[in-house]
Amino acid sequence: MGFGQDLRNSHEGLVKLQDWELKLLETVKRFMTLRVKSDKEYASLLLNISQQVDKHDNSSQIHYISTVSKSWTHMVQQTEQLSKIMKCHAEELNSGPLHRLTMMIKDKQQVKKSYQSLHQQIESEMHKVTKSDLEKLKCTYRQLTKDAVLARDKYKEAVVKETEKARERYDKATMKLHNLHNQYVLAVKSARLHQEHYHETALPLLLDSLQKMQEEMISALKGILEEYSEITSLLTDEIVKVHKEIHTSIDQIDPLSEYDNFIEKKIFKKRLKGSVHCGLNCMISLYFSVVLLLSQKQSLEELRQTVQLLRCSEAKLMAQRELLEQKMQENEGKEPPPVVNYEEDARSVNSMVRHFLELHPKSHTIIFFFDVIPTSEKPLGEQEWYHGAIPRTEAQELLKQQGDFLVRESHGKPGEYVLSVFSDGQRRHFIIQFAENQYRFEGTGFPTIPQLIEHHYTTKQVITKKSGVVLLNPDKKWILNHEDVILGELLGKGNFGEVFRGTLRDKTLVAVKTCKEDLPQDLKIKFLSEARILKQYDHPNIVKLIGVCTQRQPIYIVMELVPGGDFLSFLRKKKEDLKTKQLVKFALDAAAGMAYLELKNCIHRDLAARNCLVGENNVLKISDFGMSRQEDNGIYSSSGLKQIPIKWTAPEALNYGRYSSESDVWSYGILLWETFSLGVCPYPCMTNQQAREQVEKGCRMSCPQKCPDEVYRIMQRCWEYKPENRPKFVDIQKELASVKKK
Repeated sequence: MGFGQDLRNSHEGLVKLQDWELKLLETVKRFMTLRVKSDKEYASLLLNISQQVDKHDNSSQIHYISTVSKSWTHMVQQTEQLSKIMKCHAEELNSGPLHRLTMMIKDKQQVKKSYQSLHQQIESEMHKVTKSDLEKLKCTYRQLTKDAVLARDKYKEAVVKETEKARERYDKATMKLHNLHNQYVLAVKSARLHQEHYHETALPLLLDSLQKMQEEMISALKGILEEYSEITSLLTDEIVKVHKEIHTSIDQIDPLSEYDNFIEKKIFKKRLKGSVHCGLNCMISLYFSVVLLLSQKQSLEELRQTVQLLRCSEAKLMAQRELLEQKMQENEGKEPPPVVNYEEDARSVNSMVRHFLELHPKSHTIIFFFDVIPTSEKPLGEQEWYHGAIPRTEAQELLKQQGDFLVRESHGKPGEYVLSVFSDGQRRHFIIQFAENQYRFEGTGFPTIPQLIEHHYTTKQVITKKSGVVLLNPDKKWILNHEDVILGELLGKGNFGEVFRGTLRDKTLVAVKTCKEDLPQDLKIKFLSEARILKQYDHPNIVKLIGVCTQRQPIYIVMELVPGGDFLSFLRKKKEDLKTKQLVKFALDAAAGMAYLELKNCIHRDLAARNCLVGENNVLKISDFGMSRQEDNGIYSSSGLKQIPIKWTAPEALNYGRYSSESDVWSYGILLWETFSLGVCPYPCMTNQQAREQVEKGCRMSCPQKCPDEVYRIMQRCWEYKPENRPKFVDIQKELASVKKK
């Protein structure tokens, strides 16, 4: 039995089977994910139980050799060992079966897509050969038969009149009929053979190939489930060994001999007590007199220390009083100084000291005092490692080397703070505990978060004993304060919120993208991903990032203000004034920017005139990196992109979700066409679906009126169907540079 032999007419059933199997695999994936989570939580609970037992106060323990105590200690140690085993199993399950299952789901989706495409292709060919072409020949054959009969009748009538022309017409009609008859007979034979080949070879071969892929995936799934079963089994040698150790330690408890050692110690102490009783009575009075004398001395020393601290406080208060009196005298009768806008920080007095000092910058004494404020005494918002309300995924992208760390506000629990660290190849996140007015991880507490972080950073003390994580490199923020940005007029609306003209405190003009506060967390992460990508780039033809504001909602992305606006509107407004040379310059700028991105393995995915900006001196800049991806191999596959710009997107990206620099080259060809057609929408008078169908048939847009032949040839090469046949951006840049010189 097989697909090719038994399921030739069950295409819909096979598609439903593949859909059902994909849903099943997704269910298995969710199940395994939950199992990983539950095993990690179980391991954490076991470890927590063990640690709680370790912290138990044993000061009242009766010191003698107890088999119960030894057995109990061994059980606790084995429970901690079991916690480590369960955690290890959870990590193996996550990196092994769960990872392979995720890759298998992607492969199965691709198999389904390929099967449907090939099936549609051979069905179409079958229909064409056996029905469409044959039906045309049949209709023509019937018509020619009628023509031949009609010509024969006319010929018979003409025989009486002895007309030669009628004979020629009859011969021609008969010849056409005979020729078409031959063609029809051959077409019928061809259709019969094609039909036999379709049913006996092509379709069975496709179905057998599908069955083979299905069976291989079932085999792979079986392997994944077997590995899952082995990893999650509670009967592994490690776990059985732990329980055997616990059982052995319990067996060692002997009620009959449990107190032998205790009794022997008591008997020894009793004998010893009798022998030294007299000596002790003699020494007791002397002992108490010495103890009382020492306690009195200790109290006296404590009082002396207290007096010294009070004198120190008195000296500081006197110095402050003199300073305040001096400033009051200097400002007597003058207008009060302007109010300074500063961040509130209830846990730091130094912020108030700072702004008091800023009112009088000419005082050398005060400036000196300001300079020596320790870093740990500065407010949290001014620490270089504090990144505000940055999302967890964005924080993880910033941490790349051993010991990199930052502090952020928790999105899930506002008001809580999280330390994120890169350690041993993974990103770790630690909630900063706050209790009894102290911040801590598990050790010493501090009154402020900066003091806590400074302690661990300078002493290299581990964050927790279990993790062994040490802070080495603070990740310096690229965060601006909301107060540093003054919003101006509304410039437009984006996918995530509104875009404003803005001004920084140093009077720099900027563009500010805002993110709506009610957006889901995943969309806020996508919003910030554009900033994360732009942060890495510095090129005259790429719009520059200045910073982000994440301390509170709404989140801002602050970018350089490009005065000319978007390129598409610019083309349509200035089309009467733009010369061919200037259009070539725009094309060269775009190619230079994209060549830079290609070098950085950045795939833009939404290159179009609407997503470019025109700066000073008509310099074109690539913008809108909201759909961009940075991939190590320069290739990105997507199956979940909802809004795709159809007319700008390469065929392989539309058909298979495969994005690369080559697909950006296709989009660049469309951008060229927009440029030289002065802002006309691509594939005019066509819907998205019509444009897509025409591209698949090999049709391409004609050369715009103002476009030089050399540029149109570049366009045509950008629109090669096979990605590997398209030029690189660096080559396009060189060719356009030579065109510009001409």
